Amino acid sequence: MLTLGGVLARVGKPGLVDTAGAGAADNLPQMRVEGDASVQITDVTNDSRTLMPGAIFCCVRGERHDGHEFAADAVQRGAAALLVDHTLDSVTVPQIISGDTRSAMGHLAAAFHDHPSTALTVVGVTGTNGKTTTAHMLGAILSQSGRRTSVLGTLSGVRTTPEAPELQRTLAVERDRGTQAVVMEVSSHALELQRVAGMRFAAAVFTNLGHDHLDFHRTHDAYFAAKASLFTRNYTHRGVVNRDDVYGRKIADQANIDITPFGYSDAADISLDVSGSSFTWRGARIQCAVGGDFNVLNALAAATTAAELGIAMDHIVTGLATMSQIPGRFENVQHPGDFVVLVDFAHTPEALRNVIAAARSLVANGSRSRVTVVFGCGGDRDSSKRADMGAAACEADRIVVTSDNPRNESPEAIINAIVEGIPESHRSRLVVEVDRRRAIEHACASASTGDVIVIAGRGHENTQSVAGVEIPFNDAAVAREVLGAMK
Repeated sequence: MLTLGGVLARVGKPGLVDTAGAGAADNLPQMRVEGDASVQITDVTNDSRTLMPGAIFCCVRGERHDGHEFAADAVQRGAAALLVDHTLDSVTVPQIISGDTRSAMGHLAAAFHDHPSTALTVVGVTGTNGKTTTAHMLGAILSQSGRRTSVLGTLSGVRTTPEAPELQRTLAVERDRGTQAVVMEVSSHALELQRVAGMRFAAAVFTNLGHDHLDFHRTHDAYFAAKASLFTRNYTHRGVVNRDDVYGRKIADQANIDITPFGYSDAADISLDVSGSSFTWRGARIQCAVGGDFNVLNALAAATTAAELGIAMDHIVTGLATMSQIPGRFENVQHPGDFVVLVDFAHTPEALRNVIAAARSLVANGSRSRVTVVFGCGGDRDSSKRADMGAAACEADRIVVTSDNPRNESPEAIINAIVEGIPESHRSRLVVEVDRRRAIEHACASASTGDVIVIAGRGHENTQSVAGVEIPFNDAAVAREVLGAMK
């Protein structure tokens, strides 16, 4: 068992330094100990509710709560030491004082678990859209190469990127069970809030930057700065970025690490259908089990990263060809009807345009078939994008605006904000239906031969949050029920 002094001695160990001699060890927060550093440590946590005796309890300040308020309770529950940003006179356990408790928490958690990211091939994927798909594609390739691989992100937990103690604990478990590679989504929140402090990535991947999370970051520049911070020697020495995105090019221009770009033009002879895509890349024919031309770009991100990691071409080809359908990512809802129903997580204006365009490519040229989009916007989230979502939906032939996850907001108010972005000239193609199930029913009942329906915004989610209540609701499952009832 480690002592507090032993944990601190592990912080910033040489394994965190990259080949250029710079790394996480150059970005350590200042920490000093007041009290007995010989106390035994059993864990690092910032959750007093799950604290085990002997843990370091990290007092971090959040938007709603200040962890220092729970310090006394944590000590009563058995905390052996505290991480604080100022000395607390009311407690008797040792205290680690740091002006940056969030960064310190990440480094302490990494040190306690002996820096699991240095024992694994960890790849971080960031960007507004495409993180989940790219991560799962790369995970499939790494698995095909014989590496025991795990994927962490939107589909594996409550948060896209967990808080540092949970993340480091998870990586340590993966290391100890024999996992060799981890592909993880890295959100802008995680970067801003230092959840990946103390991490070392074998590579970092950038997909794109769109309109999202301005309720948290406030400005687009701040949002970009959070994403771009992953592409520094503090975290990695290798980046793979989308050169088709203006912010990808900006990262490439300003990065102090090796950057490998990728872009749509890397693929040739592209063929698309509802079940997937195929294209030629670096002389090999790639078959991808995920449809949509925007997912060709995600496949290129995964393939390029794999190549940078030294993965053989045959493993890249086989991994992409044999990967499973990703829930809620251009997911084809199978049914015996003569029209197509797709479920996609698209919840930003850019993603909505992309998925509608991909749906359009499935409609036969010269036919009278239509693309219908069913979507809403989440409550208690970035409200500035709602009108832009309405404008993006105008790319479809029919628009059905409905409720998403209204949370604590009025569903009608959210819908009104979306509709404000739809010009009067498009309103004749608009249907408003607050109830999401009835909205899906309406879209399916109105479909004709060859039509494509896109149900967007919630993807894989299994519950709908309404006025503080989590209601079971999965778009694909509801669509299957609706389509089954139409037989």
